[in-house]
Amino acid sequence: MGTVFSFDIRGEAAARASTAAAVDEAVHWLHEVDRLFSLYKPESELSRLARGELTAAECDPLVSEVLALCEAAQARSDGWFSTRYAGGLDPTGLVKGWAVERASRLLAVRGVGDSCINGGGDIQLSGHREEGRPWRIGISDPLQPGELVAVVEGAGELAVATSGTAERGCHVLDPRTGAPPRHPLASVTVLARGLTAADAWATAAFARGSAARDWLEELPGVEAVAVGLDGSTWCTAGFLQFAEVG
Repeated sequence: MGTVFSFDIRGEAAARASTAAAVDEAVHWLHEVDRLFSLYKPESELSRLARGELTAAECDPLVSEVLALCEAAQARSDGWFSTRYAGGLDPTGLVKGWAVERASRLLAVRGVGDSCINGGGDIQLSGHREEGRPWRIGISDPLQPGELVAVVEGAGELAVATSGTAERGCHVLDPRTGAPPRHPLASVTVLARGLTAADAWATAAFARGSAARDWLEELPGVEAVAVGLDGSTWCTAGFLQFAEVG
């Protein structure tokens, strides 16, 4: 998927021999997702689907599952999340989060309940970092490398996804124009229970721009913080329940 994934395993599971096998299974899952969905690979099923060489019915059922999730995200975001913003088929704004969330649940089923999976800066948490202590995740300041906008604390299932210009430049396009969005935001970070939703909503919110705040407030179980190009910040009403803003 063109990025790096890392696993942080805590608790009693970290010392068990079976945990290595569980992580290997999760890594195999991520490679399988890459095989099916990578647009960097011309032989992937998604690349072939985009070229019209396959129909969705001829693809692996996982492809249809992801496309259905993308259609639902497009409808829920009033079109600001789109798989066809650049004229082709590209579910990148959802599939990575979906893959990481599924990998986290695979670990949990195998008895690895305290984990943090980081997929290119988007994170799925499960359980605790230590007994009785929540995970702590720093949200980078897109305007000041090495500095943090906020620190998020959470236990159980919590996902953190950021969309913006800091890491790869402006890779999110306005789905109405196919061009980079013209708005005063540098980044939007979304918190949700699962990374499938957090990833999609961060993409849609950054494409939407400043007007995303009211829309994000309406999404159940979702909180967010945004950084403007002028260094200003705003957050949803419940964000400070999870975070300290610097």
